[in-house]
Amino acid sequence: MADFNLKKLYYSISEVSKMTDVEQYVLRYWESVFDQLKPQKNRAGNRAYTNKNIQLILLIKTLLREKKYTIEGAKKVLEDESLLKKTLSEELSEPKNIEVAKETKIENKISLPKEVNLKQDLIEIKNTLEAILKKL
Repeated sequence: MADFNLKKLYYSISEVSKMTDVEQYVLRYWESVFDQLKPQKNRAGNRAYTNKNIQLILLIKTLLREKKYTIEGAKKVLEDESLLKKTLSEELSEPKNIEVAKETKIENKISLPKEVNLKQDLIEIKNTLEAILKKL
């Protein structure tokens, strides 16, 4: 049976936590601090994150952990379109130092270097950020 790796419309907080490498309690805290981050909740009250929510989480993570913004500084960047455009354009123009990893087996069938997957992920993030810039 083939695994097509389909993207989902909604993700649970545990899935988002694993994808973004941000702890669940931090995600819940960021929801209380950043007005833009408001995932929907299903009937059971569980958070349902969209791809847009995930991109916002990655942006917040970049501002706070890589760019060393304070919470208040990150909020200002997200609220001010000109600051956001500047920050995103800087992020896209900065060359990233990618560590080349050893090969790992995927599902014991295909052997791909981690570098290939990382490059694909970075390209996808870059394209998403460029799309956000175009909308602003």
